[in-house]
Amino acid sequence: MKIIAIGQNYTEHNKELNSKHPTEPVVFMKPDSAILKNNKPFYLPDFSEDLHYETELIIKINRLGKHIAPNYAQRYFAEIGLGVDFTARDLQRRLKASGHPWEVAKAFDNSAVIGGFLPVAELGDIHQIEFRLDLNGVTVQQGNSSEMIFPIEELIAYTSRFFTLKIGDILFTGTPAGVGPVKVGDRLEGYIFDKKMFDFKIK
Repeated sequence: MKIIAIGQNYTEHNKELNSKHPTEPVVFMKPDSAILKNNKPFYLPDFSEDLHYETELIIKINRLGKHIAPNYAQRYFAEIGLGVDFTARDLQRRLKASGHPWEVAKAFDNSAVIGGFLPVAELGDIHQIEFRLDLNGVTVQQGNSSEMIFPIEELIAYTSRFFTLKIGDILFTGTPAGVGPVKVGDRLEGYIFDKKMFDFKIK
Protein backbone atom coordinates (compact mmCIF):
# COMPACT_ATOMS: atom_id res chain seq x y z
CA MET A 1 0.00 0.00 0.00
CA LYS A 2 1.02 3.62 -0.40
CA ILE A 3 0.25 6.92 1.25
CA ILE A 4 -0.63 9.84 -0.99
CA ALA A 5 -0.67 13.17 0.82
CA ILE A 6 -1.95 16.59 -0.14
CA GLY A 7 -0.39 19.86 0.94
CA GLN A 8 -1.76 23.41 1.02
CA ASN A 9 -5.42 22.37 0.79
CA TYR A 10 -6.80 24.88 3.33
CA THR A 11 -6.58 28.63 2.73
CA GLU A 12 -5.99 29.66 6.34
CA HIS A 13 -3.20 27.10 6.76
CA ASN A 14 -1.51 28.48 3.65
CA LYS A 15 -1.67 31.95 5.17
CA GLU A 16 -0.05 30.83 8.41
CA LEU A 17 2.87 29.29 6.48
CA ASN A 18 3.04 32.08 3.90
CA SER A 19 2.34 29.58 1.13
CA LYS A 20 0.83 30.52 -2.21
CA HIS A 21 -2.72 29.53 -3.08
CA PRO A 22 -2.34 26.41 -5.27
CA THR A 23 -3.96 26.16 -8.69
CA GLU A 24 -3.87 22.35 -8.55
CA PRO A 25 -3.37 19.85 -5.71
CA VAL A 26 0.09 19.72 -4.15
CA VAL A 27 0.99 16.02 -3.90
CA PHE A 28 3.71 14.18 -2.02
CA MET A 29 4.17 10.56 -0.93
CA LYS A 30 4.98 8.72 2.24
CA PRO A 31 6.30 5.13 2.38
CA ASP A 32 4.56 2.38 4.33
CA SER A 33 7.29 2.68 6.99
CA ALA A 34 5.77 6.08 7.85
CA ILE A 35 2.62 4.47 9.24
CA LEU A 36 1.98 4.70 12.99
CA LYS A 37 -1.23 2.99 14.15
CA ASN A 38 -3.08 1.68 17.19
CA ASN A 39 -2.37 4.78 19.32
CA LYS A 40 1.28 3.85 19.67
CA PRO A 41 3.46 6.69 20.98
CA PHE A 42 5.35 8.93 18.58
CA TYR A 43 9.05 9.25 19.39
CA LEU A 44 10.62 12.56 18.49
CA PRO A 45 13.35 12.04 15.89
CA ASP A 46 16.88 13.27 16.53
CA PHE A 47 17.15 15.14 13.21
CA SER A 48 14.61 17.89 13.92
CA GLU A 49 14.29 20.64 16.51
CA ASP A 50 10.88 21.80 15.26
CA LEU A 51 8.50 18.87 14.79
CA HIS A 52 4.91 19.91 13.96
CA TYR A 53 1.54 18.13 14.03
CA GLU A 54 -0.87 18.47 11.08
CA THR A 55 -4.26 16.82 11.59
CA GLU A 56 -6.06 15.63 8.47
CA LEU A 57 -9.07 13.71 7.25
CA ILE A 58 -7.86 10.52 5.57
CA ILE A 59 -9.49 8.36 2.92
CA LYS A 60 -9.08 4.59 2.64
CA ILE A 61 -9.25 3.42 -0.98
CA ASN A 62 -11.29 0.23 -1.44
CA ARG A 63 -11.19 -0.32 -5.22
CA LEU A 64 -8.56 -0.46 -7.92
CA GLY A 65 -8.76 2.69 -10.02
CA LYS A 66 -6.98 4.81 -12.62
CA HIS A 67 -8.12 8.03 -14.34
CA ILE A 68 -11.15 8.23 -12.06
CA ALA A 69 -13.68 10.90 -12.97
CA PRO A 70 -14.72 13.18 -10.06
CA ASN A 71 -18.36 12.11 -10.30
CA TYR A 72 -17.31 8.47 -9.82
CA ALA A 73 -14.79 9.10 -7.05
CA GLN A 74 -17.15 8.22 -4.19
CA ARG A 75 -17.28 4.65 -5.50
CA TYR A 76 -13.63 4.21 -4.50
CA PHE A 77 -13.92 4.63 -0.73
CA ALA A 78 -16.37 3.67 1.99
CA GLU A 79 -14.59 5.00 5.08
CA ILE A 80 -13.12 8.30 6.21
CA GLY A 81 -10.75 8.57 9.12
CA LEU A 82 -8.42 10.98 10.88
CA GLY A 83 -4.65 11.06 10.96
CA VAL A 84 -1.62 13.22 11.65
CA ASP A 85 0.97 14.23 9.08
CA PHE A 86 4.05 14.95 11.20
CA THR A 87 6.42 17.46 9.64
CA ALA A 88 10.02 18.34 10.47
CA ARG A 89 9.37 22.02 9.88
CA ASP A 90 12.99 23.12 10.21
CA LEU A 91 14.12 20.61 7.58
CA GLN A 92 11.20 21.53 5.32
CA ARG A 93 12.02 25.25 5.47
CA ARG A 94 15.68 24.68 4.68
CA LEU A 95 15.01 22.29 1.80
CA LYS A 96 12.27 24.46 0.26
CA ALA A 97 14.51 27.52 0.46
CA SER A 98 17.22 25.71 -1.48
CA GLY A 99 14.74 24.39 -4.04
CA HIS A 100 15.31 20.77 -3.06
CA PRO A 101 12.66 18.06 -2.53
CA TRP A 102 11.48 17.88 1.07
CA GLU A 103 10.46 14.22 1.46
CA VAL A 104 12.80 13.71 4.41
CA ALA A 105 10.81 16.37 6.28
CA LYS A 106 7.50 14.61 5.63
CA ALA A 107 8.07 10.93 4.85
CA PHE A 108 10.28 9.74 7.70
CA ASP A 109 9.43 6.69 9.81
CA ASN A 110 6.22 7.00 11.87
CA SER A 111 5.35 10.38 10.34
CA ALA A 112 1.88 9.23 9.18
CA VAL A 113 -0.38 8.60 12.16
CA ILE A 114 -3.47 6.66 11.11
CA GLY A 115 -6.36 6.73 13.55
CA GLY A 116 -9.78 5.11 13.32
CA PHE A 117 -12.19 5.17 10.40
CA LEU A 118 -15.92 5.75 10.18
CA PRO A 119 -18.28 4.48 7.46
CA VAL A 120 -19.26 7.16 4.99
CA ALA A 121 -22.89 6.14 5.55
CA GLU A 122 -22.61 7.33 9.17
CA LEU A 123 -21.01 10.66 8.28
CA GLY A 124 -23.71 12.08 6.04
CA ASP A 125 -22.50 14.83 3.73
CA ILE A 126 -18.77 14.25 3.18
CA HIS A 127 -18.41 17.95 2.40
CA GLN A 128 -19.51 18.91 5.92
CA ILE A 129 -17.29 16.78 8.16
CA GLU A 130 -16.07 18.55 11.29
CA PHE A 131 -12.82 17.45 12.89
CA ARG A 132 -10.39 18.73 15.49
CA LEU A 133 -7.17 18.08 17.37
CA ASP A 134 -6.77 18.52 21.12
CA LEU A 135 -3.24 19.00 22.46
CA ASN A 136 -3.05 18.32 26.20
CA GLY A 137 -6.80 18.85 26.47
CA VAL A 138 -6.88 22.14 24.54
CA THR A 139 -8.27 22.35 20.99
CA VAL A 140 -5.52 23.61 18.69
CA GLN A 141 -6.92 22.68 15.27
CA GLN A 142 -10.48 22.76 13.98
CA GLY A 143 -11.49 22.02 10.43
CA ASN A 144 -14.37 21.13 8.19
CA SER A 145 -14.17 19.32 4.87
CA SER A 146 -16.21 22.18 3.37
CA GLU A 147 -13.09 24.35 3.74
CA MET A 148 -10.94 22.24 1.42
CA ILE A 149 -9.66 24.08 -1.63
CA PHE A 150 -9.87 20.81 -3.57
CA PRO A 151 -12.62 18.49 -2.26
CA ILE A 152 -12.18 14.77 -1.81
CA GLU A 153 -13.59 13.81 -5.21
CA GLU A 154 -11.20 16.17 -6.99
CA LEU A 155 -8.24 14.84 -5.02
CA ILE A 156 -9.05 11.26 -5.99
CA ALA A 157 -9.55 12.21 -9.62
CA TYR A 158 -6.33 14.23 -9.76
CA THR A 159 -4.05 11.74 -8.02
CA SER A 160 -5.44 8.82 -10.04
CA ARG A 161 -4.16 10.50 -13.19
CA PHE A 162 -0.62 9.82 -12.01
CA PHE A 163 -0.89 6.83 -9.67
CA THR A 164 -3.01 3.71 -9.90
CA LEU A 165 -5.06 3.67 -6.70
CA LYS A 166 -5.08 0.28 -5.03
CA ILE A 167 -7.13 -1.29 -2.25
CA GLY A 168 -5.76 -0.16 1.10
CA ASP A 169 -4.06 2.99 -0.15
CA ILE A 170 -4.47 6.01 2.14
CA LEU A 171 -5.08 9.57 0.99
CA PHE A 172 -4.23 12.39 3.43
CA THR A 173 -6.33 15.38 2.39
CA GLY A 174 -4.51 18.37 3.89
CA THR A 175 -4.56 20.20 7.20
CA PRO A 176 -6.40 23.31 8.42
CA ALA A 177 -4.79 26.20 10.28
CA GLY A 178 -3.41 25.77 13.77
CA VAL A 179 -0.38 23.56 13.19
CA GLY A 180 2.33 23.72 15.80
CA PRO A 181 5.19 21.99 17.57
CA VAL A 182 5.11 18.99 19.88
CA LYS A 183 7.35 18.08 22.79
CA VAL A 184 7.97 15.07 24.96
CA GLY A 185 4.99 14.39 27.22
CA ASP A 186 2.35 15.93 24.94
CA ARG A 187 -0.93 14.07 24.40
CA LEU A 188 -2.73 14.30 21.05
CA GLU A 189 -6.42 13.44 20.72
CA GLY A 190 -8.23 13.64 17.41
CA TYR A 191 -11.98 13.78 16.79
CA ILE A 192 -14.38 13.58 13.86
CA PHE A 193 -17.43 15.39 15.16
CA ASP A 194 -17.46 14.07 18.77
CA LYS A 195 -16.05 10.62 17.96
CA LYS A 196 -12.49 10.10 19.20
CA MET A 197 -10.33 8.73 16.38
CA PHE A 198 -6.89 8.66 17.99
CA ASP A 199 -5.26 9.28 21.37
CA PHE A 200 -1.50 8.97 21.73
CA LYS A 201 1.51 10.56 23.41
CA ILE A 202 4.80 12.11 22.33
CA LYS A 203 7.93 10.51 23.75
